[in-house]
Amino acid sequence: MKFRGLMIAVLALVVLGGLLYWSNHHKPPEQSAASPSSVSPVILKIDQGSVAQLALTHKGSAPVTLVKDAAGKWQITAPEAWNADQDEVAGLLSTLSSLNADRVVEDKAADLRPYGLDDPSMTVDLESRNHKEQKLLLGDDTPAGGDVYAMLSGDPRIFTIAQYNKTSLDKGLNDLRDKRLVTMAPDNVSRVALDRKGQSIEFARIKDGWQILKPKPLRADSFAVDEFVRSVSDARMDLSGNGSAPAASAFAQATPAAAVTLTGNQGAQTLDVRKSKDDYYAKSSAVEGVYKVDASLGTALDKGLDDFRNKKLFDFGFEDPGRIELHAGTKSWFFTRSGTDWWSNGKKMDSAAVESLVDKLRDLSATSFPDTGFSSADFEATVVSSDGKQVEKVQISKSGNGCIARRGNEPALYQLDSTTVADLTTAADAIRPAAAAAR
Repeated sequence: MKFRGLMIAVLALVVLGGLLYWSNHHKPPEQSAASPSSVSPVILKIDQGSVAQLALTHKGSAPVTLVKDAAGKWQITAPEAWNADQDEVAGLLSTLSSLNADRVVEDKAADLRPYGLDDPSMTVDLESRNHKEQKLLLGDDTPAGGDVYAMLSGDPRIFTIAQYNKTSLDKGLNDLRDKRLVTMAPDNVSRVALDRKGQSIEFARIKDGWQILKPKPLRADSFAVDEFVRSVSDARMDLSGNGSAPAASAFAQATPAAAVTLTGNQGAQTLDVRKSKDDYYAKSSAVEGVYKVDASLGTALDKGLDDFRNKKLFDFGFEDPGRIELHAGTKSWFFTRSGTDWWSNGKKMDSAAVESLVDKLRDLSATSFPDTGFSSADFEATVVSSDGKQVEKVQISKSGNGCIARRGNEPALYQLDSTTVADLTTAADAIRPAAAAAR
């Protein structure tokens, strides 16, 4: 009996060994990278640049048709003629250019009704430059949610696509309209005119930024003007209301807030903004109609002349000056830079102390802009930068409890803190030769 049991065990081991050998040498072919189970089925694959016409149709609504013009820009031609938002259209085409399915539900569907494809919730019609047409149909959501039934006209298969793909394609007329009220890019603006509360201000772009032209020539804070131009260029129409008719009525009764004219490579474009309670409405020369706009535009336009003036006394900014000359009463200081070292009267000076003085000169800023108050100069500073090409001279006069400054021969005056002169002379007095500072 023991021998019989041993024989059975040996036979079992032989059978198992044979099965293992066969299994190792007869593996099923691995699924290739192109296998349907490892790669999502392709519904659409198009070249975005070849699409010449695009139409989106929602159930119960007229199609929104977009056509690419001769300049390569998309235009809405139906149900109304409008400029299209080029970024929105690009997003649509990006989704359509390589639209993959999550899975194939049926290879040959006999009945489209269970999927909502007999009367699609949305269709997308594409036409290429060579007049090749394709139609994508979107039906109901899948019972589990997260996916949508879809099919391509002429293809009997039923697919599911991710819900986010439908969201990317689910655009209406207002979504696809160009909502810009000013179509000129900020970098292309060369001149700006602002009329607000009886004050007219004009700016012109110069080599290094902006210059105030009106009400009189003044130095401009280029960053402030750039932000202002950008705010105007970024103005968008609010299409969430009931259309342009109510906005036009509100605009007619509203109080004028500001009118801005931008001039550049596209001529001149004017934006007229009015306020009614807490709401703002705008009318643009570049776009037909009147529209409600975000209140942030009204805030951006609520600026006066002083908001655009350059408050800095020196223009050398973050550049390292090459020479500094200071005079205060009977005292004078002279510093010259060579490489990273500062020198005075043939002696190498403590660079950290000189840089502290440079920072104080760099940060010298006005608190306001008075019309009068400068008498005689109690302090004078000259800063030479840009390899000697830029020479700036500032004079400061003590006036009452404050200080009044002016630049060179410019007529504009700058109100400074009362401690300005003392701070500058103290910083200059603290500068010692490098050897002494080291000791």
